[in-house]
Amino acid sequence: MRRAAPGGVTPVRWRRARLRWVHLVLGGALLMPYYLLTGAVLVAVVPGARPLESLWWQLAAYALAVPLAVPTALFPLVRPLEATAARSLCGLPASAELAPGPATSWDARSRTAVWYGLHLALGGLVSGMTLALPPAAALLVALPFTDGSYARGLGWPALFDGARALAPAAGVLLLAALAAVAAGAGALLTRCAPVLLGPTPADRLAAAEERAARLASRNRLARELHDSVGHALSAVTLQASAARKVLDTDPEFARQALAAIEETTRGAVGELDSVLGLLREGEEAAAGGSRPAPAPTLADLDGLLARTRAAGVAVHLTAPGPLDRLPPVVSREAYRIVQEGLSNVLRHAGRVPVHLLITERADGEGELEIVMDNPVRGAARWRRTGGGRGLRGIAERAALLRGSCAWGPAGDRWRLTVRLPLGTAR
Repeated sequence: MRRAAPGGVTPVRWRRARLRWVHLVLGGALLMPYYLLTGAVLVAVVPGARPLESLWWQLAAYALAVPLAVPTALFPLVRPLEATAARSLCGLPASAELAPGPATSWDARSRTAVWYGLHLALGGLVSGMTLALPPAAALLVALPFTDGSYARGLGWPALFDGARALAPAAGVLLLAALAAVAAGAGALLTRCAPVLLGPTPADRLAAAEERAARLASRNRLARELHDSVGHALSAVTLQASAARKVLDTDPEFARQALAAIEETTRGAVGELDSVLGLLREGEEAAAGGSRPAPAPTLADLDGLLARTRAAGVAVHLTAPGPLDRLPPVVSREAYRIVQEGLSNVLRHAGRVPVHLLITERADGEGELEIVMDNPVRGAARWRRTGGGRGLRGIAERAALLRGSCAWGPAGDRWRLTVRLPLGTAR
């Protein structure tokens, strides 16, 4: 069982109170240069000013030093420094959210300035009381056991001349007042820290945009890996299956299938290198390094169709117009869409003929239309397996270009239709 500290305070609360006191004393130390500067100015400007001797002049210097220190907090790096100190010393709850970075907006800087002024004002007050009250309390406690001459020299009330037995109680009250002020000031700073040092609405929006960008980058990489590597594995699976079945009866076909496997895997390695280059392109661009290999476009479609045909799938391409003059971003996404469509045929329909139509329509600002269909064998073919991630990836690619896509049965065939606008890309 956890033992209680003196006065029924648990060790956790005792440690928290000490840390908050240290945080307040740190604020007083930060205020000290401004306090000394203000005191020197008062001595030079105001005749008869005595900030080192008179309590009232000391309070006046203190009141002028706090506004003088506040503009310091407009420096952006003050916020993370103060947030770190508050997190370490104020005993904030785990749910309290403080901004980790510099203050980049005037909203964040003004909040930090308010916090800084509050920290230094309360810290200066507690620091001054810490310097003055404990010695006074010790003298009051010792007063009944001395001749009391120092009490008259310090100008204390004459009450202690006639009732010196009350002096120790007064000393204890002074220490209690110091503890109460320090506890209240620490609690006030703890309550204000999340409001004044927490993220502003602009910070939260920037963090949300950064998370969205990271998520979009991960989704992009997942789509590229799924479409490129998935297509190669599906083709290789069919090629290896065909080679195994005819290895003894038709060695020449088996050799052709193995050659197709080699060519498919070589192309897959090249595409994998370009996909993994997406992970490095930001760092290499920042460092001035070489750019990763470019992603394939519709200009590379012949190689994709050749590898698919080597897997035993007859692909009939109809492309009335040239495919090498399309906007690069549309051409890249269209290549991946065709690649994933062929992968779906390999996975779910097997060796069936595929009709692929790629046309550039002149409607409005123009759009690229991709239509792919293939026959479906048996009712079981309508039930897709694998979670449908490929079709979802196609839909995401189309949505990124503000296009549309649709898929589903059309009679005894399965049809995929994708339309990608060209105007925005151009």
